[in-house]
Amino acid sequence: MLYIKRNARGEIVMLSKEPSPECNDTIAADSPEVFAFLAQQTGQSAQMIASDLAFVRVVEDMLEVLLEKGVLSFTDLPAAAQSKVMERKSLRSKNDVNLIGDDGGII
Repeated sequence: MLYIKRNARGEIVMLSKEPSPECNDTIAADSPEVFAFLAQQTGQSAQMIASDLAFVRVVEDMLEVLLEKGVLSFTDLPAAAQSKVMERKSLRSKNDVNLIGDDGGII
């Protein structure tokens, strides 16, 4: 969940991870409106941003498979990468993010 501020036309003009006096309306992090706002801010298309986020999850899952199969050792990764992997793993477990759909297919 993210916090937003809208203008008089109902468009998102500010986005925050934390509530504030300015950003007190909530929106789902994967909302098309959020992608459109980020695209506007970064000059990328909303579709490209959504694709990038999905691809990051694919890379995370691939890394997990390589670690589980012993192809790569966690300690082979630089300390900064280890820290990021652990942080993402923690976030995904807290948010129950999974690329496997209910039908068993990859999302």
